[in-house]
Amino acid sequence: MKEFSHGGDIHSFAKSIGCGLDEVIDLSSNINFVKPNIDIDFNKLDVSAYPSYDDLYTAISKKYNINIDYIKLFNGGTTAINTLFQHIDLKECNIYSPAYLEYKRCANINGFNTKYINRFKNITNQATPNSFVIFVNPSTPDGLYYNMDELINEWIDKNCTILIDESFLDFTDYKSAIPYLYKYDKLYILKSMTKIYSSAGIRIGTLLSQKNNIKVIKEKESIWNISQFDSNYIQSALRDKDFKNISDIANKKAKDYLLSILGKSDFIEKIYPSDANFVLVKLKNINAVEFQKILSVDKIMVRDCSNFDGLDDSFVRIAVKDIKLISKLASSLIVHL
Repeated sequence: MKEFSHGGDIHSFAKSIGCGLDEVIDLSSNINFVKPNIDIDFNKLDVSAYPSYDDLYTAISKKYNINIDYIKLFNGGTTAINTLFQHIDLKECNIYSPAYLEYKRCANINGFNTKYINRFKNITNQATPNSFVIFVNPSTPDGLYYNMDELINEWIDKNCTILIDESFLDFTDYKSAIPYLYKYDKLYILKSMTKIYSSAGIRIGTLLSQKNNIKVIKEKESIWNISQFDSNYIQSALRDKDFKNISDIANKKAKDYLLSILGKSDFIEKIYPSDANFVLVKLKNINAVEFQKILSVDKIMVRDCSNFDGLDDSFVRIAVKDIKLISKLASSLIVHL
């Protein structure tokens, strides 16, 4: 597979097996299968004027309980990542891997010397002093949440510039690293509402850092980089106060079902602990391409993880989706065993 390929490319998958997009069972994408209640009629949305982001910033400030001056919004999380790499005046980058592949891509195109620290092995005392440190928490593609206190203090002692990606934290009730923003001026935190609010097509990424850091980034960025549609969708999603509870209950039920299916399958050697809405598995006596080919008969798509640093072609990621879709995976695994 391609070096920086992601999950969720249902167009290529549908074309490769000769089916319609609506026939694909996408278990490769880590987007929430539960959607928020959107209370806006987008046909009546006024798009004739240039957008103002005051209400959006206020809503996100309330969500994360953080001062507006500590927030910079971007057209998606990937844009925020690339922008930060361009602003960081360092040469050494440490990525705790496996990790979201945009970090590797952005490090490469911005000329960083990159060290990959294997998260599945000893991760303490591994960071290079004065480097740009990247850590995704909960992690991807395995979804494990880490208590960050020891690592953050290590990085602070080593004078590192830190980016903690909390894109999947909303699927948990664990604590954020946000309190450290008030203690350390070289810390950045990335938030992505794309995952939890089931809105990959809505492009809003949130970067949090101390006021002076955000001010420097804002001075060099364009004035309008988020559409009225994006802004109003997220504001509406944030108004759905019942969504978090509904999502948590549905995801737990579906995830428990998925884990029970995978635990019984002779295709699976190991299931990795996950706190997010997806599961990493190591296959047994079959590689990811062969496993995908078997599932393709039933139009089921999973995430080949062989292009993640530290993983090989025996790893796949399977997303938590609606129980009806997971039951089709169960049937497929039984039929093709």
